[in-house]
Amino acid sequence: MNKLQEWGFSKDWWRNQRGEFWVLGQTVLSIGFILLPVVQIVHLPFAVRLGLTLGLGLMGLGLGMAGVFHLGNNLTPLPHPKEESQLVTTGVYAWVRHPIYSSVIFLALAYSVWHMSLSHGLGAIALFIFFDRKAAQEEQWLSAKFKDYPTYRQSVKKLIPLFY
Repeated sequence: MNKLQEWGFSKDWWRNQRGEFWVLGQTVLSIGFILLPVVQIVHLPFAVRLGLTLGLGLMGLGLGMAGVFHLGNNLTPLPHPKEESQLVTTGVYAWVRHPIYSSVIFLALAYSVWHMSLSHGLGAIALFIFFDRKAAQEEQWLSAKFKDYPTYRQSVKKLIPLFY
């Protein structure tokens, strides 16, 4: 219970004042993704599949690990920033505003490509849409807390480095 409060969860979490429902939705969606049946759509040569999977997977792992590292004590699963948090715009946050969300998306895509699974590809799209919406809520709170956030937001991509 202490760790949840350290991460910013409130004692009355059911009021969703800090975005607790987003964390619940993320958990349900992630478990759902894992439980999806593999529905193969096409067969790619092993080398192509391996290359795409490794590329997407390494991108996902790199973004996630760098995001956690650079956030440090600011880390929370909630979209609401911690009270004592600082705005992080360096390191991986100079490339993408939400690298941990990006990480989950890239890893889901890697899994989808490895299995060439239509169901998991659709699941990865669902994760992308979900994290795009969660990030939008988070950015409202970040803009209210940090006066420099709107400028940062205009200069750095949201979820996909160099693209979106």
